[in-house]
Amino acid sequence: MMKLYYGPGACSFVPHAALEVIKSATGDDFETQSVKLHKGEQRSPEYLALNPLGLVPVLVEDGKALNQIVAICDYLDRRYPQAGLLPTEPWERAQALSSFAWMNNTVHPTFTHVFRPANFATGEAAQEDVKRFAAAKFREHLERIQAMIAHATPWLLGARISFADFYALVFLRWGGFAGIDPASLPAYQAFVDRVAAHPAVASAMAREGIKLDTYKPA
Repeated sequence: MMKLYYGPGACSFVPHAALEVIKSATGDDFETQSVKLHKGEQRSPEYLALNPLGLVPVLVEDGKALNQIVAICDYLDRRYPQAGLLPTEPWERAQALSSFAWMNNTVHPTFTHVFRPANFATGEAAQEDVKRFAAAKFREHLERIQAMIAHATPWLLGARISFADFYALVFLRWGGFAGIDPASLPAYQAFVDRVAAHPAVASAMAREGIKLDTYKPA
């Protein structure tokens, strides 16, 4: 049985929700292990043996660990194509992976600059500049996702819910931490409400103990 190590509310939610979709489609169950990032559990010797970078997610199967979200999600799709988490037609699949990779290598690191500015600058003033600039860029990325949502049919990658939809939910939640009011992105907010209502997504959110609304007005 596969086992997913996840941090509640972190990017690991993407494969977590995917595993729930797979369970619904195939009946194959999975195990989970919550990694409390705020307590530093990702730096324990046991966890570092699975991922020396101390990051989530980690997927373990048959005693072997797989790291990096894109690799994990690609593996899950290839392992369970019947779940329909990515298109099967080669060009459509490549386009889907292009969007998914952009989310992972551009949108996600932008938020990291908001959440952990000390990783990128020394001194309080410099860190505040990093955070402010990154929050504005993150807003731009969310607006691009909202434009993508306008063409959703009905999900971002077509007829079936996918990794991209799960990542879109994660990003809007993170936007609240960056001071972005989800109400200012109404189409995005409505879309994420629909994603969250999907039974597989709702199950993953319940296990992680997370809610959509993270925005607190200044």
